[in-house]
Amino acid sequence: MILGQVVGEVIATIKDESLIGRKLLITQLLNQKREPIGRPQVAIEVVDAGSGDFVFLVRARDASFAVVPNAPADLAIVGVIDHWDAVDPDSLEMPFGHTAFT
Repeated sequence: MILGQVVGEVIATIKDESLIGRKLLITQLLNQKREPIGRPQVAIEVVDAGSGDFVFLVRARDASFAVVPNAPADLAIVGVIDHWDAVDPDSLEMPFGHTAFT
């Protein structure tokens, strides 16, 4: 899953039939420190996300499966984040010489 934030909305008067009635939102992908990654991208919204929400996204084939019936999609919003605690990956490292198998 990919972390992101909704930063805008797309208005499309003509689109594929499987996308009729679906919202298209502009999302900014984020890393675990909430820093932007790359340029904003358009995603299909399936969970009632709105502007400013932090969201989970899926790409490629998983994105097309998120929309029923399957739609031509490359990025889909599949979850809205209510609370976010980030763990420092270095804090999960075991000290040198220790093992989880003892």
